[in-house]
Amino acid sequence: MAHDNKALTRRWFEEVWNKGREAGIDEMLSADVVAHGLSETGEVGRGPESFRQFWRQFRAGIPDVRITVDQVISEGDTTAARFTARGTHTGDGLGIKATGRPIEVTGMCMMRWRVGQIAEGWNEFDAAGLMRQITGAAGAAPAPKVRT
Repeated sequence: MAHDNKALTRRWFEEVWNKGREAGIDEMLSADVVAHGLSETGEVGRGPESFRQFWRQFRAGIPDVRITVDQVISEGDTTAARFTARGTHTGDGLGIKATGRPIEVTGMCMMRWRVGQIAEGWNEFDAAGLMRQITGAAGAAPAPKVRT
């Protein structure tokens, strides 16, 4: 059975990130998934539990995170997604006491799909910009405009 990997990519962000469905991690990641670019140390994550730790930490810091998928490109078993994440730093999960500051960062990820599940992912997002916005450090990017 063929899978619509572009639709699955959008579903991943909607279910796991926007709806906060932790069960979606087990549904959509293969048991042997490999995740690149999510560790502060540069280590490669292996298995859903490794991703779950990153996900829980991020959502604990920015519980209202909302990810807009700006574009998805698909070739063979791989998709590439460009996205924008927005939210408010109201939790301590990122290792910095909650500031209440709004955040807006962009990122990209590539996902290799196998039988309707993510088998491998490569992740890049503006972590430095995120930290500047949270801490208000000198040279920080301007706070995003609140959309109503």
